[in-house]
Amino acid sequence: MSARTSIAIRLALSFVLAFAAAPVPLHPQAFEVEEATVAEVHAAFRSGDLTCEGLVARYLARIDAYDQQGPRLNSIAVVNPRALEEARSLDAAFASGGLTGPLHCIPVLLKDQVETSDMPTTYGSALFAGYMSERDGTIVTRMKDAGALIIAKTNMGEFASRYVGSGFGIIRNAYDPQRNPSGSSGGTGSGVAANLGMIGIGEDTGGSIRGPAAVASLVGLRPTLPLVSRFGMMPANPTTDTMGPMTRTVMDAAILLDVIAGFDPNDPVTAYSVGQIPESYADGLDADALAGARIGVIREPMDRSVDTSSEGFRQVRARMEAAIGTLRDLGAEVFDVAIPGIEGVAAIFGANSYETEEVTDAYLAELRDPPYRTLASILLSGRVNPWRAAGMADLLGKTTRDPGYLEYLLARDQVREDVIATMAEHDLDAFVYATFDHPPDLIAEDVETNPAPADRYALGDNRSLSPLTALPALTVPAGFTDDGLPVGLEFLGRPFTEAMLLGFGYAYEQATNHRRSPPAAPPLGG
Repeated sequence: MSARTSIAIRLALSFVLAFAAAPVPLHPQAFEVEEATVAEVHAAFRSGDLTCEGLVARYLARIDAYDQQGPRLNSIAVVNPRALEEARSLDAAFASGGLTGPLHCIPVLLKDQVETSDMPTTYGSALFAGYMSERDGTIVTRMKDAGALIIAKTNMGEFASRYVGSGFGIIRNAYDPQRNPSGSSGGTGSGVAANLGMIGIGEDTGGSIRGPAAVASLVGLRPTLPLVSRFGMMPANPTTDTMGPMTRTVMDAAILLDVIAGFDPNDPVTAYSVGQIPESYADGLDADALAGARIGVIREPMDRSVDTSSEGFRQVRARMEAAIGTLRDLGAEVFDVAIPGIEGVAAIFGANSYETEEVTDAYLAELRDPPYRTLASILLSGRVNPWRAAGMADLLGKTTRDPGYLEYLLARDQVREDVIATMAEHDLDAFVYATFDHPPDLIAEDVETNPAPADRYALGDNRSLSPLTALPALTVPAGFTDDGLPVGLEFLGRPFTEAMLLGFGYAYEQATNHRRSPPAAPPLGG
């Protein structure tokens, strides 16, 4: 991280924490924010044991203690300088009329890929340092209307890839700061895991919600693509881009999805969601949801580079075997399935380099006076992280009219057909598999300077199946390796089966209680 960036974050924190000196009732300080849920916070508001101001002050103190100090997670890009002021307004609203919505005073960590009218949007890049678009993404508007408070925007892999960027440097894993946090929503993942905010928003083109969730002992939902509006978010591949919840519990993910799902005329693809959304995702959660479910286990690695004889692979598989046993204990019929061509999923997904330049240029053209107006000018600036720049170079000069795009679409559609046919053949409700077949690896020393660092990022990656097939996927905590590194269990279902997947995840979560906070970010004393 540059000195200038570090100073900017510290100034923002100093400004916010200065307000914390104002008198706050002592009794709210007894409330433990670590691992707190939406329901627990709202119950504390109603009982008078907590104020919004007291809650937000506690989270700001944790950001100050653990983001640039202690484990130096570097998960936060910009702290909301009006966080305590907004908290006081929410306290006043509560005093006069109760909760303002289902997310009343819930501190949200928002990936800095999404526009906010009152905070900079940088996409993890120094090229957009301090940039204000002066508009809110639809997802931001909906959360604010539900009473949420955006406490901070989170660091991200530059222009939505990996876990490092020219804007804010390296994001670190909350469970081992020497290891990668997955990406590109790594800041949201590490921040929510370390209790720097209560709930988070990530973006998932090829796995950027579920990857950080899996390695941070979180719940991460990649919804069916038309379910959540992407208006106000910098795109990558619009046929797979989406956003969704990253939370510590399934219930909180369902509460957040209730708020953000639905049709938005600014993103017309969401029209397909009409008639597909239940009255409430949260109200339908049932600890017996797995009873009678038919679950197919995918055991074959989708990342051909993973060493199946390695200790990391063995430890993840041990957690998966335990998870499969739990699913059976909870009443599910669980059996192995084979999907034709599953070994080629990652390669096929990676072949889509045709959508990005056109859609990025169109997005930048909509913005108010952006510092760069084309993907080519961004890359030619010479200021993008070298590792990221090497990947972006392959995106230039390609369009969806190129013959290679047709080849990609044909291969993609074949995978979709094979997956759906396998579900039909075995009468499956869902598939399960490890989000990663290997724990997160150590961060290479030269990730900020080398265009080809010796970094085994995303080793054992099984995330591509969901975006390639356009099917929703939910990652839930499945325990820890012997080294204390989180493992994620992923459920994959048919389109618009989020309610069912959340139910499966909830039943598994309630039976196992695998989630635990990282030792590197303990409760603050005093």
